[in-house]
Amino acid sequence: MRSLEERDTDRFRRREADGQGDVSEVAACKLWLEAEIRILRPQVVVCLGATAAQALIGPSFRVTKERGKLIPSPLAPHLLATVHPSSILRAPDDDARAQEMRLFVADLRAVARVIRDLG
Repeated sequence: MRSLEERDTDRFRRREADGQGDVSEVAACKLWLEAEIRILRPQVVVCLGATAAQALIGPSFRVTKERGKLIPSPLAPHLLATVHPSSILRAPDDDARAQEMRLFVADLRAVARVIRDLG
């Protein structure tokens, strides 16, 4: 029989490979996050990566197609999703990484404009 430590190590390795938590982890974190959002009432929420975006926006949301766009949300007046920064490092070559970084920076600039406009 495998020890608990071995199973936890395997689970960590699987998670490290795909970067995503399992459904129960996402659901548990979502409850805490929504509670924090209700308390803090942020003006802007930024989702970094598909897991965060799909948890907060919906499972059909695709960061690759809808990144950098302001999305209507009951969570905050302004919500934007972009890629997770670690995905830039996984781009296949230098040119792709540079392009992904330019797009990521453009997404963050869009957030900065919204914050600046809020006053």
